[in-house]
Amino acid sequence: MNTKFLSALTATAAATALFGAAAPAHAFSFGTNTIQFENDTQVIFNFRQSYGMFQSSLGIYGVSGGTPTFLKTLFSEVKSSDSGANNNWKGTLGNTVLGSGIATYTFLANQVYTLGLNSGSNGTVYSTSALNSGGTQQALFFNPNGMLPTIINAADGAAFAGNPADFSSGSSLFNGGVAISFDDRGNGNDADFQDFTVTATAEPVPEPMTMTGLALGLGGLVAARRRRGSKTA
Repeated sequence: MNTKFLSALTATAAATALFGAAAPAHAFSFGTNTIQFENDTQVIFNFRQSYGMFQSSLGIYGVSGGTPTFLKTLFSEVKSSDSGANNNWKGTLGNTVLGSGIATYTFLANQVYTLGLNSGSNGTVYSTSALNSGGTQQALFFNPNGMLPTIINAADGAAFAGNPADFSSGSSLFNGGVAISFDDRGNGNDADFQDFTVTATAEPVPEPMTMTGLALGLGGLVAARRRRGSKTA
């Protein structure tokens, strides 16, 4: 690669970086108030475990006019738990939930969403509190290090019953990820928030301006090199 071409390539890379830097900050809401993003955003979900006697599935719902509409299933249990009532009806990946335990979904810009845990005859609870009967909080959002050590231990489930509002924001979605855990209203709505637990991380979809800038820059380099080759010939 000659010196002139290398210099031009470096300039193109710098210009592309500037396009990216000029893009607006990625504003979003991801918690018990709503799920909404300013830009198209891909979120990667990982199933962690479940507790409870209901066979459940976790899905994505669109929200319009305060009404949730089912869009996609993320994870679905094939049975209520690994071995019935043993170990507090615990369900694990590869036994209660099959497959890789990984699901992705691209949330479109400025659309309103919620997560919904459907437990058959027990009904559906939503991560957006306002969508639940009585407006109750049925999901927790918090950074994994601060929440999972308690969630994964069934004996400590009641620890969240008194202060669920302290675990309502997934602001760490782009910085270390978020743990999300549901209470399905079973067992007298015991508020143990351990009935279905996942973690999530986000990746912004590349801005069109950034991709356009890169394409134009590379196209210009190719054209310039062809012109130089033509003159030499």
